[in-house]
Amino acid sequence: MELGLFGINMGPLANPESSARVAQAAETAGFDSLWAGEHVVLPEPQATPSPLPSEYPMLDPNICFGWLAGQTQSIRMGTGIIILPQRNPLVLAKEMASLDVLCKGRLIFGVGIGYLKAEFDALGIPFEHKAPRTLEYLDAMRAIWSEDTPAFNGEFVSFSGVQARPRPVRASGPPVVFGGHVSGAFRRSVSHAEGWYGFGLDLDATNGCLHGLETAAEEVERPAALGTLEISVTPVGNIDLDRARQYADAGVDRLIVLFPRQSDKELFSMTTSEQQILDYIAMLGDTVVGRV
Repeated sequence: MELGLFGINMGPLANPESSARVAQAAETAGFDSLWAGEHVVLPEPQATPSPLPSEYPMLDPNICFGWLAGQTQSIRMGTGIIILPQRNPLVLAKEMASLDVLCKGRLIFGVGIGYLKAEFDALGIPFEHKAPRTLEYLDAMRAIWSEDTPAFNGEFVSFSGVQARPRPVRASGPPVVFGGHVSGAFRRSVSHAEGWYGFGLDLDATNGCLHGLETAAEEVERPAALGTLEISVTPVGNIDLDRARQYADAGVDRLIVLFPRQSDKELFSMTTSEQQILDYIAMLGDTVVGRV
């Protein structure tokens, strides 16, 4: 099982020097990937289901990874997740292709449909029909990335007679990972993605989601080109070797750990320092990486 680190663009790591030091430490420790979350805006004041206080700093994931592409050599970079229906698909396709070139093919394109209506309202983007727009936008992005004469004619986006270069390193674009814990997310993962990402899950919730993915695989056709669905999970609580093995035994391919916390009830730590993150990475590198 691989190990990733979530939050390389937020909290104490919104500072560029801290982000670079932690990214390099994770690479040295044998982590396979860094992950950056996204919210363009957060509700003020914070209200459920908003995950963070509005003052919590969060760099744009693509800009953060553009910075880190030149600070690292081999560690992969995953958007966890970009809220795809909030974006113009051709503008985003250009951004992701550019980033994939800058990091020499290390990009993982994590996407989701979004859940904060206040964020959509502030951006002037409809909250309705998020799922079909997301799938159509993704198909349109893959068209501009891969077709000799790119064209797309859909309900939400249409284009022809255009090109966008450079293209991503991989012909079909960076591998896509769908986030979400509901049946629609499972079906989208099976039909459109190389991977699925579950965030903030204990073992019981992980097993429930894996069952949901199995059910979706019986109901939705999976294109052979997508290969075997890769399972990534951000667990609740701090991780040690025993807990990592429990997730691996459940069928998880990658654990994407959060910053160290004082309590398993705390999903995001508001007070963790850069040094605490570095110490946690070193511990996991010594005791977990390569042992699961």
